[in-house]
This record gives sequence, C-alpha cells and structure tokens, in this order.
Amino acid sequence: MKRIKCAPRPNWQSLADQLGFRFHSINNQPYWDETAYYQFTLRQIEDDLEAPTAELHQMCLALVDQILKDELTLKQLCIPEMYWPYLADSWRKKQPPIYGRMDFSYAGNGSAKLLELNYDTPTSLYEAAFFQWVWMEDLIRSGQLPDTADQFNSIQDALIERFKFIASGNKKLSLPLYFSSVRVSIEDKGTTDYLRDVAHQAGLATEYIALEDIGLNANGEFVDLANYPIFNLFKLYPWEFIFNERFGPFIPFSPTQFFEPAWKSILSNKGILPLLWQAYPGHPNLLAADFLTEYAAPEAGWVVKPLLSREGANISMRTQTGVVDSVGGPYTDSGWIRQACHPLPNFDGNYALVGSWIVGDEAVGIGIREDAGLITQDTSRFVPHVIV
Repeated sequence: MKRIKCAPRPNWQSLADQLGFRFHSINNQPYWDETAYYQFTLRQIEDDLEAPTAELHQMCLALVDQILKDELTLKQLCIPEMYWPYLADSWRKKQPPIYGRMDFSYAGNGSAKLLELNYDTPTSLYEAAFFQWVWMEDLIRSGQLPDTADQFNSIQDALIERFKFIASGNKKLSLPLYFSSVRVSIEDKGTTDYLRDVAHQAGLATEYIALEDIGLNANGEFVDLANYPIFNLFKLYPWEFIFNERFGPFIPFSPTQFFEPAWKSILSNKGILPLLWQAYPGHPNLLAADFLTEYAAPEAGWVVKPLLSREGANISMRTQTGVVDSVGGPYTDSGWIRQACHPLPNFDGNYALVGSWIVGDEAVGIGIREDAGLITQDTSRFVPHVIV
C-alpha cells in the first residue's frame, strides 16, 4: 500500500459538476482530492480487506438474532423499548438491506482492524462507486496509469443487481420507491440522487421527497406532498433520530417498507463493537472493546466513542504514546464505549481510513478518506485508489 502523488486532471471540477458531484468541495476546500492516490496489490485487497469484510459481515448478522432476544443488551444499546417488537419483526420478516460500510485501520501489512460499522446511513458512496472509477479510466487513457491498472470497485454493478433482487421478491416495489434526505445537506441529497439513479437503472419506478415534506394521513400512512401513500421509502436519516421524532411512534404501524430496514439500527450502533469482541475475542480483525457506564476521558491506548454518533463527532482518543485527539459534537445523550486504540497509518502527514463496502452480503469495493488528524470527520478528503 503506497500513497503516490499525481497531477490532477485540469478539468476535474467542471467534470464533477457535470456528473452531479456537487459536494466535491467543502468550505472552499477540496473534498475530492486527486493530487494523490493509494496503490494496492491484489493480495492486499483480496486477503487483507475483501475476505475480512465478508467474514465480519457474517459475524455481525449472527449477532443480530441474539441481540433481539436479549432485553438487557437492547437496553445497553439505548434502543427505546417501544421499538423492540418492530425491530424483531423487521428481522423475522427478513426485510432486505441494500448496503453498508465498514471502516478499517490498515497500513498495507498485517490485519486490517475494524474501527466501526456504518450500516444504516453510510455516505461517501457516489465518490467510491462512480467518481473514482471515472478518475481511473481517465488516467489510464492519458497514460498516467498503466493499462493493467484496476480498482476494487464493483459497487455500482452490485447495487443495480441488489435493487433488481429486492424488487423481484417484493410486490410493493411495483409502486414507486421514494428516496429521501434532509433538505439542507448537499452530500445527503447527492447520495440519495445517486442511489435513485442506480435503482432506476435496475428498472424501479422512483421519486424523491425531502424528509421534511413527508406527511402522515388519518390512516397512519406516510404520504407525499400530493397525499399519495409512500409504501417504499429509502431514508438517508438515522433510525436513532427517527425513534425520537414526533412521527416515530407511527412507524411500527405503518405499511411503509423502509430501506435500510429497522434491524440495521443494531449494527449501526457502536455498541456492536464490544458485542463483537465478547463473541469473538482475539479475532485478528477486531479491537478490544467494552461498554462504559458513563463518559470517561480515555486512558493511554484507548478511544472513547458514543453509542450513537457519526462522522467522528464526540470521539476522543489517547494513543499508547500519550498523543491526545478529540472532536466535539452534539452526540452526548447516549451511552459510551471504549475501544483499543489502533491509530490510522500516516502517509506523508495524512492519516488514511479504508472504508470497505458491503452490498447485500458481498464485499464489493473500497473508498479511502484521509485527514491531517487521527479522527476522520465529515470534511476529511476522499482519495482514489488503484490495484497495480
């Protein structure tokens, strides 16, 4: 695994705009960064990332059934009791998921270490599935990469097949599948637009509606602005937020099928990390982790995380050598875990995080985020990769 500097394409910003990548820059700073790329060998991809991702995914699924039968664990995960039957029902009915992302610390040698799961509302999808593939093809055409260059990236093809599979076993999906995100987030809108386009390629009828525009009729059905019932809804909005919304109590009685399904709220909770460690202690791709009864500043060699947070918010760490890093945020009202500190590898002053994508039950590709700090945040840059 190497970080290799390269010349950006002179027209990349205008190309990004043309292709709908409207969040390629954040606060006038590049979010998409093609001044460098990460180079892997095929062995590193297949043995160190693809295979562990698939194995860990199956380990996670095996835990869901156990957790849903254990009230103490559900309480430990801070999932409101009124939703427990709804989660169990979504699992029992095998409501199908679409995708998820695992985040790893990996330096190109040794075992990749799982840092967390993003299994409910993962973003950085468009740039991983589509735009980094366009980048690679352009660099091959220009001679900056050899013709033999490849990428661990079948994400888009896998998504198309996944939507076809879900639709084939669901009569409801003869009706439109609505895609929804909060109005103010350009990144969330870009992700939902991309997924909507992929679903359209799979032959599904689709609509977009801002989350704020979804209504509730007298029959307890969620409806669009024309008061038409929404029977299928992809929501880029976390289940833990939904559980605390005023409309939340109507969810269990609604005929709407949600994507991702409600049982995914278990795997998007950082409490899954100590539960994995308890179930598979010493696994080479896991880090020691346990629950905390209350927040406590991390000791040397540990990271403290809220059960419910995203994009690095409210995480604090102290490395084995005493280096301290932390990120503030609003996620202070859930429980906490601690996890053994395995710092991200440093390449030329950039700390790189490998996001490994699951579609359905298959490991299908990676995307890399990097930052000047040890904690990856929402503004951390996306850097493409190749296999040579």
